[in-house]
Amino acid sequence: MSTILAAGDFDLTEEAPAKINLALHVTGRRADGYHLLDMLVSFARHGDRLFFRASADDDFSLSGRFGPLLSADAEAGDNLVLKARDLLRQAANSSGLDAPAVHIHLEKNLPIASGIGGGSADAAAALRGLMRLWRLSLPEGTLKMIALKLGADVPMCLSSRPLIARGIGEAIDLLPSFPSFPMILGNPLVGVSTPDVFRQLSRKDNPPLLFPSQMPQGQGEWIDTIKALRNDLEPPARSICGEIGVLSGLIESESPILTRMSGSGATCFGIFADAERAKKAAASLHRQRPDWYFQVTETIAGEA
Repeated sequence: MSTILAAGDFDLTEEAPAKINLALHVTGRRADGYHLLDMLVSFARHGDRLFFRASADDDFSLSGRFGPLLSADAEAGDNLVLKARDLLRQAANSSGLDAPAVHIHLEKNLPIASGIGGGSADAAAALRGLMRLWRLSLPEGTLKMIALKLGADVPMCLSSRPLIARGIGEAIDLLPSFPSFPMILGNPLVGVSTPDVFRQLSRKDNPPLLFPSQMPQGQGEWIDTIKALRNDLEPPARSICGEIGVLSGLIESESPILTRMSGSGATCFGIFADAERAKKAAASLHRQRPDWYFQVTETIAGEA
């Protein structure tokens, strides 16, 4: 790992927003074992950050609160950022395009294995940043294929805009008219195994996402709709990780509009009426559990 450089020493920056599952319905299971999901997904204005610069040799470095929990070893097989780099380079070279050596620096601000798509968001940001750095022009289908190879959540994170995803996450419909929500993210800094959560599901053929005949408009209608939805992974995740229930109760005590677990956990979110109430709640939660992760943020609105 090279010496960490200042942000100004890099050629470009790419944000990797946290992915928030506002709702997650498990609707079935394919013959190959993959679960079928219906998801209402938004993205926070808080997340990881990737930096890119041309380099004589490929390099990778880390910083941020959770950087020390990851390996900067280029040989580590579970590094999605480096997998994204290598797959995109292969696709570029196959098309006769140049994809020279690059130094990628990851500022890891999101907890590890926390149900908010940190690794997937990083991989998607790596693809977007390298497309810009290398000035690549690849077919949209090629980029989507690479993203899906990296993981079911990566295609969603490529857009980082409010969306509905179905199947294993590859069937995506963007939501152009979707409000931004003031929000707190909380995590007890306990990792939860996604495969373990799915194994604990009591049912794998739950009802799909259902929306009114006319899509909701405005924050109030969307809140009412989201309240009627659910996260089917929350009950099994709570049975595995007792801290999720404690965390959810702490957030609920701050009077949010809605509290729910995101993804397979252990991150929970609270949606608040306005940014000021969210800030006050975050400060209160920090005082109560300074050893846990709390972040005040807001979600990214859909672009009309």
